Amino acid sequence: MSIERVKKYFSNFGIENRIVELSTSSATVELAAKALNTDEDKIAKTLSFLLAGDKTIVIVLSGKSRIDNAKYRHFFGEKAKMIAFDDVEKFTGHKAGGVCPFALNPNVEVYLDVSLKKYETVFPAAGSENSCIELSIEELEKYSNFKKWIDVGK
Repeated sequence: MSIERVKKYFSNFGIENRIVELSTSSATVELAAKALNTDEDKIAKTLSFLLAGDKTIVIVLSGKSRIDNAKYRHFFGEKAKMIAFDDVEKFTGHKAGGVCPFALNPNVEVYLDVSLKKYETVFPAAGSENSCIELSIEELEKYSNFKKWIDVGK
């Protein structure tokens, strides 16, 4: 179960107890915001993509942001190709609805979208469809081992 991988990963930093397991689903931005009684935009959603050569990347954006295809193409040099729902776990290590930028499969690159920078803290998932963790932007940078801040949202 990927939430166990995330807990183990966070235990390296002594913050595994900050993971919140909700009694309801947080698999979508709307559900997560409702369960946490927060603004949808503070949910840090993690979207998974395949680049040419089957390279897996994840991009973390603010909840109300969407991928701007022109910006994505400009940055990555190719059209955005999201991973099919049924293949997400195989490529990232987490099921759709629980994808997060932590404890990913080896060689998955993490990018953070600038849409997150308008908040002091955000709520990414923690490996399951009913978990999350509140992190400051600095903590998100540290624990996600992100490659780069990018601007691909709209």
